[in-house]
Amino acid sequence: MKRLSALCLVLINFLLTACQPRPVTGETVNVPGGSYKNASANELAVMLKNKDFILVNVHIPFVGDIAGTDLSIPYDEIEQNLSQLPVDKNAKIVLYCRSGRMSQIAAEKLVSLGYANVWNLEDGMAGWEQTGFDIKK
Repeated sequence: MKRLSALCLVLINFLLTACQPRPVTGETVNVPGGSYKNASANELAVMLKNKDFILVNVHIPFVGDIAGTDLSIPYDEIEQNLSQLPVDKNAKIVLYCRSGRMSQIAAEKLVSLGYANVWNLEDGMAGWEQTGFDIKK
């Protein structure tokens, strides 16, 4: 009986652990001066459930936002708008644009300026929509 109880406890613990959402780790992209992380649309959706970051749309011209967007800063003006970003260079910043290219450029710029927790939505809003998520126009 004790063996059966112990086995049941192990099985319950396993099932509870398996059902817990895994933290998003992203794919590390090394660039001069450091690195940033790429996140898929599904990973960003998970991250938005417990949002602990600044979400920045860097696409120009404006074509819409992902719900939860905090700022819109043109990718090629990111350095001139650092005052809008957290002073703490370890704060998590997630960037996106339409396809992922402009946000990649902005991510590389922020890393070169010493930001250490920069994320990029890989495939941008196009990938977000293709995955089935909405864009606010």
